[in-house]
Formats: sequence, structure tokens, C-alpha cells
Amino acid sequence: MNDHKFKKIVRITLIFVFLVIVAGSVVRMTGSGMGCPDWPKCFGSWVPPTDESQLPDNYREIYTEKRLKKIERFSKFLEAIGNKDLADDIRSNENLAEMEAPFNAARTWTEYINRLAGVLAGLFMLLQTYLALRWYRKRNKWLVFLAVLNLFVLVVEAWFGSIVVASNLIPWTITVHMLLALVIVAIQLIILHLLREKALPIGQNAWVKILLGLGIFISVYQIMAGAHLRQGVDILLDEGIARAHVLDSLGMDYKVHRSFSWAVLVSSSILTYLLWSNEKIKPYIVAMMAILGVEILLGIIMAYADFPRWAQPAHLLLASAFFAVQFYMALSLFNHRQASHTTD
Repeated sequence: MNDHKFKKIVRITLIFVFLVIVAGSVVRMTGSGMGCPDWPKCFGSWVPPTDESQLPDNYREIYTEKRLKKIERFSKFLEAIGNKDLADDIRSNENLAEMEAPFNAARTWTEYINRLAGVLAGLFMLLQTYLALRWYRKRNKWLVFLAVLNLFVLVVEAWFGSIVVASNLIPWTITVHMLLALVIVAIQLIILHLLREKALPIGQNAWVKILLGLGIFISVYQIMAGAHLRQGVDILLDEGIARAHVLDSLGMDYKVHRSFSWAVLVSSSILTYLLWSNEKIKPYIVAMMAILGVEILLGIIMAYADFPRWAQPAHLLLASAFFAVQFYMALSLFNHRQASHTTD
């Protein structure tokens, strides 16, 4: 009975992790990343203000100074672990010393809701870790280790979110933030895999192994490249480039990203051909190809419909879901010690 309850908590936690990914994408879509200039509070309060009159007259100077002090502490930390060049790059970033933007209630509350989603994910992750320690400490130490590890990664992700804010959204910090989110998703899926009585019967076909491995690698690359491209789009729009002309200004980065989407389609189609006759695998294949089809459609819409804002969070969510399906299927290629005797 404990196995069934624990599996439910793991799944709910995974859903909240995806919710945080979507919320973070909405934050970027609306330009609300600096809606709260401090962390973990927002304008010094657990519940943010709704009007500029609730803030001191010099609030922009106050929070700019606080942010710069925080990023200096982070730079010193990087120096302490041997990354002086990276610390110097952060200090020399021209956007770092920009004054905080004037208060905008919509952006502040968009960022605040994003943080609330993160808190909910954290609470369920904490519950998951507690139950793992209570129920599996003796019978599956590997599962307990993964639960504790994912809680730690989530804490690091939350802390790094504060660095993203403090650095005034330096592009590489946003990419690392997204990569950590994928790591959290992957660990959750490994935990779910350990709770299965039987692994998915994918078999040991060499081409299946190659295609799944290649697909996961490309998916991660595409998500990271997409995050980089999204930052490029933001910069171009800030420079006054019309949305209709953004695509022409992205250059080779966009062409590479588009080309890799064809690699994903081809590899996934071959994988579908190889596994289609397996009835137990077919639902995962259908889900993977359906996600990929909508994802490609959204990519086309963004490219030829001037990057509509609504498509951006959906594009990231589907990319993350596609990675999740691939990764969960790939886990069945590896042997594992049974954690329970439940069935899906």
C-alpha cells in the first residue's frame, strides 16, 4: 500500500516540476524575470506590493545595490572554486549594473506566481524525501539516495534562480537554470522507473539503443539551444527589431536549431518503425510522436507568425515532455533492482 501512495506522490511532484517549467517560460514570455528584484522575498515581503506607492521613493536604488552585492558574493564564490575567468565575465557584464526597472504590478505578480509554483514543487519534493526515508530506508537505499539527491538539486535550482535574478538575467545563467530543471525531471523519472514491477519490454536491439540515446542527446541540446535563441529574440526585440524581422537576424544559431529538428524527426520515425509492433510500447511511441508533431507545428508557427508569445511556453513544455518520454523509455534498457511489487 505504501508503494502505491509513494508512486502517487512521485507523479504529483513530477507534475509540479513541469508546472514550474511552464511558469518560468511564462515569466520569460512576459518579460517578468526581474519582476521581483530580490529573492526569496519579493520587494522585501513574502506577499509583494500591488502598487508603487507601497514602496520607498528610492526603492530602485535600494534593490539595485542589494542585487550587486549578491552577485559580488557569487563572483567571489566562483573565484574560490577556481572559476576566476567566469567571475570576471559576470562582473564585466554591461547589463549587471542597470538600474532596476520601475515597478510593474503585472510583472511582479507573474514572477511571484512562478515562485509559488516552485514552493509547491518543493513541498511535494520534501514530502517525497520524507516518505522515501521512512518507507524505503532499509529495502531500497538507491531509491532513498535519489529522493534525497533530487531534493538537493531542487534547492540548488531555487538558489540558482536567485543568481539568475541577481545577474539581471545573464543569458548563460538562464540556460543553466533550464538544464537543472531537466536534471530534476530525469531523477524523478528514475525514481518512477524503480517503482515499476516490470520494465517496459523494449528489448536490446542495438538500433533502438542508438536511436534513444541519440534522441535524448539531441532533445537536451535542442532545449538548451532554444533557450539561447529565446534570449537572442528578447535582445533583438529590446533593440527595436520588429518581430517580423527577428528571424532574419538570428543567423546561424536558428538554422542549426531548425536542422536538428529534422534529425529528431528522422530518428524518432525510425524508432517508431522498430517498436510499433510492440503493443506495450505503442502508447509511449504514440505519445512521443504526437508531442513531436505539435512541437514542430509550434516551431513553424513561431518562425512564420512573428513569434507569438502564447506559443513560447507551449513549445518549451512540449520539448520537456518529449525528453521525458524518451528518457523514461530509455530507462527500460537498463537493469535495476526492484523497489516494490506494484504494477502500473
